[in-house]
Amino acid sequence: MTASSKKELQDIIQYRNAYFLAFSAGVVGFTCFGWDVSLMGGMLALPSFQSYFGLLSDSPSARASLSGNIVSVLQAGGFFGALSSTYFSSRFGRKPSLLASAVIFLIGITIQSTTGIGMSAQVALKVLYFSRFFAGIGIGLLSALVPTYVSECSPRAIRGRCLGSIPLGIALGNMLAFWVNYGASRNISPGQMQWRLPIIVQIVPGVLFLFLMYFQPESPRWLVERGRYEEAAAVLAYIARRDQDDDAIVLTLHEIRADLVGRQNLSLITQIRKMGESKIIFLRCIIPSIAIIFQQWSGAIAISYYTPQIFASLGLSGTSSTLLDTGIYGVVKFVATCFTLTHIIDSWGRKRTMIYGGLVQGLMMLWIGGYAGAHPNQNIGPATYISIVAVYIYAVAFSVGWGFTPHVFNAEVAPGHLRQLVLSLACGTDRLLTYALAQVTPTMLERISYGTYLVFGISCMIMVVWVYFFLPETTGYALEDIKYLFEKDLIIRSLEDAPGGRVFIGTRRATTVHELKAMDALSTDSSEVLKDLKSQSDGELVQGGLQKWDGDIII
Repeated sequence: MTASSKKELQDIIQYRNAYFLAFSAGVVGFTCFGWDVSLMGGMLALPSFQSYFGLLSDSPSARASLSGNIVSVLQAGGFFGALSSTYFSSRFGRKPSLLASAVIFLIGITIQSTTGIGMSAQVALKVLYFSRFFAGIGIGLLSALVPTYVSECSPRAIRGRCLGSIPLGIALGNMLAFWVNYGASRNISPGQMQWRLPIIVQIVPGVLFLFLMYFQPESPRWLVERGRYEEAAAVLAYIARRDQDDDAIVLTLHEIRADLVGRQNLSLITQIRKMGESKIIFLRCIIPSIAIIFQQWSGAIAISYYTPQIFASLGLSGTSSTLLDTGIYGVVKFVATCFTLTHIIDSWGRKRTMIYGGLVQGLMMLWIGGYAGAHPNQNIGPATYISIVAVYIYAVAFSVGWGFTPHVFNAEVAPGHLRQLVLSLACGTDRLLTYALAQVTPTMLERISYGTYLVFGISCMIMVVWVYFFLPETTGYALEDIKYLFEKDLIIRSLEDAPGGRVFIGTRRATTVHELKAMDALSTDSSEVLKDLKSQSDGELVQGGLQKWDGDIII
């Protein structure tokens, strides 16, 4: 066993509690999300589902509109769930709110699975809309809360991997949904159970999420914000598997308290007002939403929802054939996400993964659009199979870059005292755009066909430029230190971190984080904060200097 392998094993053993927390909240929780995202696209391809809800008798345009409504109503509920997450998580805590999201999701899925029993097809469609909207509220709460919860509970040494549990859960849910749909189409005779069983199976990850989260701790940052310092220290000790009086635990607790001085128990209105208290804070608050906008317009969510229809548009025919290729697409995404989690996210960093991933995504989308434009008759040929491979390569690139990294980067860049509000707004933006794209994608595929892929490809290229020039690298920094990356020389720092970026800046260099921290420590306000904390803790905070502070901070 190599030295690096031994170090990896030691980290897994040391931080096993943190990994299990990330598994419970991130992997299992977002499996529910990923499953629901991909389930309906496959179900819409089942003749039994189309027949039951009267889709077969509709015109292609009416069918596309109704399909968009069925898929997107989940996101309408998710939008309201995401926006409400700030209030509930601030008032009641991260953990109780996550438990509530699981209960809401399970109620929605239960109603959804009984849709059509003892009612007409018209009434059943209305019940389906309602149940998907209701389940979407739970999904919205979950998707807004989990990034905050995991980031606030993850040791910085493994924070990328812990937050990587979120895209891993999405990819796992996507894959399971694809294969459950395929299995139902092949092994269950056409009828209600063929489309009803895939819905019922979603209850399993929902129950597992509820069960596992019951045993997880509350966020230490939320506990500090409420003045419950002993409980926060106990949670930090549990996460890092150290004693509560360990120097690293004490220093980490002081760092969190210093960051929250004067910012505790802020009302929702005050938080909204503080988002604009400075240019730096405002920038850090809008970056997550901008990243989500780019992620959505890269086309990945549209493909996740309508993968069978997209393969059909490339010339594949037959329900089983398109669902099989869709299942393979899910496996490719899952394997690529696992590889990114274990080998890429902390070694490449956040910036490079988004640059390389976005570039490949754009090239694949442009190829698919070019192929679809050159072959409008959907005849099968060698280029058809190249285009299908391009869809799979796109899935790998998305899993390496924009499917994975924004979940990590957004949670890191959001200001600590506004993190839940910022992430809930980003999640609300995500749900709103997902709703819009779920509505318009079927229509775009029908009316402008290959132009759909060209729009997504151009968007990918724009987002690569944005990351290259305007986003710094956040890997390896404590959450409380991320603010220094935006304080001075942002573009120079961003280009320093970009591959080949020094060509643009020559000999210019950005002020280092250590220099900015030293300058901040000499300022009047910081001195007062340190003095206040020192008086409460016998001066442990500042003993040992900045170097010790940096080295021993856990989260």
